Amino acid sequence: MFLDPVPDLASNPPQGFAGSPIPEPMSLIPRWRYMTDEAKALTKRTAVSALVVLLVLLVFRALVPWVLVAVVGWWIWKAVSK
Repeated sequence: MFLDPVPDLASNPPQGFAGSPIPEPMSLIPRWRYMTDEAKALTKRTAVSALVVLLVLLVFRALVPWVLVAVVGWWIWKAVSK
């Protein structure tokens, strides 16, 4: 009928980047290999800063109830000590 022939992968395996038999994994930043060292350093610093901010937000979120208890305790202590 009108079916496409099945490709013969044994004699013609699929080729990856630059003809390598295993394709390279795609990087998160597609142009990483073409970036200057300064641009790479800036990108790494930005990523680290973003992770630190997220970590601080997570820790702060867990500590908010304790901060509120401390503030209320301080108010009570100030009111009683007068």
